[in-house]
Parts: sequence; structure tokens; C-alpha cells
Amino acid sequence: MPVPMRQGARMGWYLTRQKLAKREKFPLLVELEPLYQCNLACPGCGKIQHPDHVLKMRMPVDKALDAVKESGAPMVSIAGGEPLIHPEIHVITAELMKRKRFVYLCTNALLMQKRMENFKPSPYFSWAVHIDGMRERHDCAVDREGTFDKAVEAIKEAKERGFRVTTNTTVFSSDSPKTVRRVLDYLNDELEVDQMMIAPAYAYEKAPDQENFPGVEQTRKLFSETFADGHRRRWRLNHTPLYLDFLEGKVDYQCTPWGIPCYSIYGWQRPCYLMADGYAKTYKELLETTDWDLYGRGRDSRCDNCMAHCGYEPTAVMATTGSVRESLRAAFAR
Repeated sequence: MPVPMRQGARMGWYLTRQKLAKREKFPLLVELEPLYQCNLACPGCGKIQHPDHVLKMRMPVDKALDAVKESGAPMVSIAGGEPLIHPEIHVITAELMKRKRFVYLCTNALLMQKRMENFKPSPYFSWAVHIDGMRERHDCAVDREGTFDKAVEAIKEAKERGFRVTTNTTVFSSDSPKTVRRVLDYLNDELEVDQMMIAPAYAYEKAPDQENFPGVEQTRKLFSETFADGHRRRWRLNHTPLYLDFLEGKVDYQCTPWGIPCYSIYGWQRPCYLMADGYAKTYKELLETTDWDLYGRGRDSRCDNCMAHCGYEPTAVMATTGSVRESLRAAFAR
């Protein structure tokens, strides 16, 4: 399904300007992490394995706004940790929207209903709720009973209030085409969320559960079987067709780590949202002082099984804009 018209037009003009300026490296979206603390301890997550004094840190509003302004990216995904724990997250969000940035607020939804009154529906704002399967599967993934029902309640209320709601589903090796189809059918047809994102889990070195991260071949088999028989076209997936082709193994790419850079409480994270090999004070420093040739499949063993959209969606976007055929396919994809 195409992105909303206003967002699509903005992104199209942004990409055109980068091409005219002959810029080789630029961000499509900034992954903003204003804190690392979370109210869940998911066994597949490597983002919350920090000492207590780090988990208590909160990014000031001006730091968040300055980082996004410096990058020039038209979109921001606010993650963490759990962003709704941040006492000024609604201020950060509102100020970004004032600056005409499209904001996706990622959340496990445990605090969503309580904090919802601090937010207003806007074409520049979308909730991005993590739903990793149906009730039993999701509650197992986050290691807490009742989280699926809480998330569903929050999504329904947000839709009733006029908010745009997207979801993000992470796939593990324990998933099957049946379980993935079931949750996408539910989100698409019963909850009627606006759009859905889906990607294989990244094998965080510090994650407590190291048994359920899928490899490349397993991922390709899972997605090719899940998307078979026309299923892919019936879901409102928030991805370029070429990224979905990549998940199925129909095309292969190297990642574009600077396409979705991460700004956290420590600064600009090298080289990407998923790996922390040091930090830069500015986005310019990140671009100019990171040896990008060291990263990617076949270059760094930590990248070998990664097929996450934070690295490969930018590659797919650039491949799409470089082809009239793929541009038309993306424009008319469901």
C-alpha cells in the first residue's frame, strides 16, 4: 500500500533534491532513541542491557530536535527503550511535527492509553505498535502475559480517536508461514491498522535468548512461503516491493547503514541502529569518519544474518527510485 499522499510527495521531493545535489550518503529517516529504559524485558532484545545509571538517562528535548534538524531527514522513528516512559516525549513529538517531520512513535503500548491524551491526531504522526504474533506468541516474545490484549485495546482506542496506527512485527526462527499469516490477517482485516511493518529479528549479541534468531536462508524460506499464493498483495505492508522481494530471496543487496542512522543518548551511533561501534557528535562526523566498507554481509560477521529493514529498506528505496518500472510498481502496490 502506498504511503499517505503528503508523505509520499515529501519523500519524492526530498530524494529528488539529494539526486540533484549529487549526494551519495543521506538519511531517509532518523532512528531517535531518547532513552534505553523499558517496562518490558524481551528475551530477544539487546537494547536494554545497560547499567542502571544509563537506563535512567533521558535525552533533552533540544538535543533531539537539533539532531533531527542537522540530519535533514524528513521522517523520524522514535524508539528506545520504551519512548512513552520519557516525561517529555509528547513535547519532542509535537516539536518535530511543527517542523513538518513525519513521526512514528514506536511503543509496546503498555502506557499508550494512559499517555494518549498528550498527543493529537495529525497527518505527521503515527503510532507504531509492536505486535509480534497473536496472543500466546506475542506474550511469549515479550515475556509477560496480557501485553497482547493491552496493545489491542490501545490500538482500538487510538483508531477511535482518529490516530493513524501502524504496527511492527518481528519474526523469529520459531515462527512459521502459518503464524505470520495469522497475525498479518488479524492486523489487516480485524484491527484494520493503517499499515504494517515486518522484518526478521536481528541477532543481538547481548540478547538473553540466542536460540531463535533466523539465518538468511531460513528467513528467505519463511517469507517466500508466507507471501506465496498472492498473500503479499492483500496486506497493507509499509515496505517497498523490492524490500519484500529481498526478504523472499528474489533479489540480494548490501545494506545502506547511513540511510537510517540512529541518534541516542550517547550521540550518533556507529554504524547503525543495531550495532554500537562508538558514537559521533554530529551526523557529518558520523558520515565522514565511519569506515562504511567494514560493514555488511561478508565484511562483518555480525552482519551475516541481518535482513532488517533499518539497513535494507534504504537500499531498496534507492533501487526503486533508480528504475521507472520499480517506481511504478511501488506507486501502485497495495
